[in-house]
Amino acid sequence: MNPFPVKSEKLSGAGDDKEILKRAREYFEALMRKTKRQPYMRSAYFGKQKIFFTYFWKHLYQKSPRQRRHRVVFLPCAIELIKKSRNAPTTKPNPNKKSELLHRFYGITKKREIFYVQIKENVTTDRKELMSVVLPKA
Repeated sequence: MNPFPVKSEKLSGAGDDKEILKRAREYFEALMRKTKRQPYMRSAYFGKQKIFFTYFWKHLYQKSPRQRRHRVVFLPCAIELIKKSRNAPTTKPNPNKKSELLHRFYGITKKREIFYVQIKENVTTDRKELMSVVLPKA
């Protein structure tokens, strides 16, 4: 595991979870305005292939409010990690669906906080989706 050092700061918010989610939505909507259809970004590791966001928000809202806040705070860091990282991820087949691969990219913030980003790849269509941003368990 070789974590990629990101320069982006985490989303900050002194208030409640709604404030953090609002800031994350604003950040995400700025990315959405760059595309006409489905929001995506290009990944350095995958040779500038598109990474789509369609599954990210669905997956995020399946989590508890506390988990949601912990994950969404790292959204700017995760996006920078996907865009710029050329470090090889850990890849394994999805145990629930054999036609999917799960790629896990590790990153580290300026404050030495480790996080990782999971990208789901459909092997048959070669479509890649940002699945989640996760903090390792302590």
